[in-house]
Amino acid sequence: MKIMLLSLAARGHAVADALARSPAAPEIISVVPARNPGIARLAVRTYETDLMNFAAILEIAEREKPDFAFIAPDDPIGAGLADELLHKGIPSVAPLKSLARIESSKGFTRELLRKHGIDASPKFRIFRSGEEKSLHAYIENDLRGEYVVKYDGLRGGKGVKVSGDHLSTIAEGVAYAKECIAEGGQVVIEEKLTGVEFSLLSFVSGSRVVDMPAVQDHKRAFEGDTGPNTGGMGTFTDVNHSLPFLETSDLARGKELNRLVADALIQECSSPYTGILYGGFIAVKDGIRVIEYNARFGDPEALNILPLLQSDFVDICTAIIDGDLDESMVSFAPRATVCKYITPDCYPESKDRKGEAVVFPEATPDTRIFYGDIREDADGTLRLGGSRTAGIVGIGDSIAKAEAAAQRLCEKVKGPVRFRKDIGTAALMKQRIDLMRQIRN
Repeated sequence: MKIMLLSLAARGHAVADALARSPAAPEIISVVPARNPGIARLAVRTYETDLMNFAAILEIAEREKPDFAFIAPDDPIGAGLADELLHKGIPSVAPLKSLARIESSKGFTRELLRKHGIDASPKFRIFRSGEEKSLHAYIENDLRGEYVVKYDGLRGGKGVKVSGDHLSTIAEGVAYAKECIAEGGQVVIEEKLTGVEFSLLSFVSGSRVVDMPAVQDHKRAFEGDTGPNTGGMGTFTDVNHSLPFLETSDLARGKELNRLVADALIQECSSPYTGILYGGFIAVKDGIRVIEYNARFGDPEALNILPLLQSDFVDICTAIIDGDLDESMVSFAPRATVCKYITPDCYPESKDRKGEAVVFPEATPDTRIFYGDIREDADGTLRLGGSRTAGIVGIGDSIAKAEAAAQRLCEKVKGPVRFRKDIGTAALMKQRIDLMRQIRN
């Protein structure tokens, strides 16, 4: 078995680790934009190339002749790399370009849910070129000044701006919306919802959907959920694969929505979705709403989920491609996880620490270390990049034990780095639980 893994950062390291644990002992062919020491140690060969350089990737694929490809990041998925590989006879654990619009176009997703009667969207409207004059009135009158502006494309998680968080006035929102239209042709304006967000990822093969543990991400840079948004400073899961602030009906609705969306995609695109479907939800006063959908593993979410996978990941990937996916072949350990991201101490404001040395302790039986933006010298010295350095995951019989394990290891990292100490703590959990009780009462 030979697998071509197209990836970057800690998400790719977690995927490589899950593939390498398979009894099939697959040969992993790593294709990365920059060498990742964690992935490199698990791969038989590593190629360094831009993941948007399809010509170079196809050349590697023809040389290696993998059984399948696993495409981890959003940009090559959205641009149609799975289509190009399939033309060469290589299937992928990633959707085709038309299906990947579930992530690459916010407008497509909203229209898909509306067209197929999936009642889970906030109030929204799509504005196109020539409709800019109506933006201010819609935000002021229809949304009462509480709004979200969504760039209709992939922007590395930085395309969504929220009133009160990123935009102070309606005028600022209108200005950003006009920028989005000028660049991408359209923009989505939605009502701002009050609630608590969570993620539910599923393995999907056509209409066959198998769910993973629910996860909550913390995107704000600093403790107390303050500061600018990042790619994610940490995440947690619970022993029962739900989350402490969710009702049983919330999780059931999330699972139902992922199935409804998978079916809607088949009808809309006349082709089965094959890969990871990532539902981003928010629990509100009367249930849950869809914030967005992604067409791949999240980062850090993959770092929490994949260490809990007890089943053969290669078998799951093969079943996704062949259409044989079944719940009986997927099992997750009934344990909790807490991920805390190590970053340069100047992140995300600057990259001043780039190139400085960092030293990690050895992982313990109840922890994992997944390398992100980091490079390794010939003598084994690890050096910081400009972004998130490594995800440290604690695993335990409760969130508290998992958090303590992650915290202990994070404190032993040596270098000009920092991490959010509050992720997974009882205090932060209580805030979420109290907020949901307040909203629903």
